[in-house]
Amino acid sequence: MENILSNIEELLQNISGFLWGLPMIILLLGTHIFLTFRLKVPQRKLFTAIKLSVKKEEGSTGDVSPFAALATALAATIGTGNIVGVATAISLGGPGAVLWCWLTGIFGMSTKYAESFVGIKYRIKTEDGKMLGGPMYALEKGLKQKWLGTLFALLTAIAAFGIGNSVQANAISENICELVPFNSLGTKIIVGILLSAIVGIVIIGGVKSISKICTRLVPFMALFYILGCIYILIVNYQYIIPAIQWICADAFSGSAVGGGAAGGGIILVARYGIARGLFSNEAGMGSEPIVAAAAQTRNPARQALVSSSGVFWDTVVICAMTGLVIVTTLLDKPELANENGILTKKVFETIPYIGMPLLSFGMLTFAFSTILGWCYYGERSIEYLLGKRSLRYYRLAWVIVVFIGCVMSLGVVWSFAEIMNALMAIPNLIAVLFLSNLIARETNYYVWKKNLHEHNDQFTH
Repeated sequence: MENILSNIEELLQNISGFLWGLPMIILLLGTHIFLTFRLKVPQRKLFTAIKLSVKKEEGSTGDVSPFAALATALAATIGTGNIVGVATAISLGGPGAVLWCWLTGIFGMSTKYAESFVGIKYRIKTEDGKMLGGPMYALEKGLKQKWLGTLFALLTAIAAFGIGNSVQANAISENICELVPFNSLGTKIIVGILLSAIVGIVIIGGVKSISKICTRLVPFMALFYILGCIYILIVNYQYIIPAIQWICADAFSGSAVGGGAAGGGIILVARYGIARGLFSNEAGMGSEPIVAAAAQTRNPARQALVSSSGVFWDTVVICAMTGLVIVTTLLDKPELANENGILTKKVFETIPYIGMPLLSFGMLTFAFSTILGWCYYGERSIEYLLGKRSLRYYRLAWVIVVFIGCVMSLGVVWSFAEIMNALMAIPNLIAVLFLSNLIARETNYYVWKKNLHEHNDQFTH
């Protein structure tokens, strides 16, 4: 059995390596950079986006508030990629992966804006009054390519079980097992049963139930984690400048830390940095537009800006802080370079008394909220494919996979997640690139000509 799992893991790693080769790096980062300039650098509207995210919309059509939609999206994106993913990127690609991850976030704000814009613009209103949208609707109604919309929805429905479910459930299970004296398969089974039950109770209520939990959970979980990072950076203050210098220099050379493919060069370090960046902020993947389409908004540009701010919080702040914390600690304690998979754990152990509880709280809440957020993405995709009646079966499958994820091999789960990320990104990027003229034209009207407050009900059909 172990040999079979090992062969499967090796096969998935090879597929992931192929998909995340130079072509994907060029496609993803190239789209980020192209849209940044094509849309006249929408990152300049960051503070406006943050303001819109907490401002109540009056007289707008939608199921949840702009902040609730953002919180649900952040719940789905702020997960193990921010903690384990960054550490893995540094271990395998080198400290320079942090810079590539950060750059993916900076430029990725434009792609997140663009994909959310078309996801909202082409959303539909169902018979029971709910708003449905996302890349599948943009591909069908905007590009008139329903088969691509179907492909995206199929990939998302499947991918959700990896990136948003089994990866996160696995992280929760492993984390809890480290906290209890009985670390065994039996413990993982108990965790799987309890976690499955809790998730099942929440997701029955649909987007309003999920967004309600996420709105309350996300601010606190992010705040506690950031405070822990700030403490470590204060302790390691003398290493901050050297760490930044090391990260910048290594980004264009590549020297993996602790057992990775040392000397792999810029392609290797960029591959891990960009892959983990996408896994973390999901810019270009097309996931967040699905929940952004449910938001109460006057026009597509408003919520698209709100969505773009999520990349800032997720990657530019949290991932960057995680990377800086790890690299400064490595400069202070070089022996930790050989820890690989438990690198983040060793770093947080440097915080007296509360270090491990703080990391555990972050891991548990980040992963749990991601399971909830991605369940919504998967549901909307399966509803697009098979109709509303299919939701009960998808939810049942979701709960079962939560349990399975608690006892699976982490290597298999991570590789599967990376493969699904790449496959989802391709049809979504096709949509934003081919609709870029429309996005640019309407962005110029709404954003740069200052018509953000204008109502536009065209997307209610």
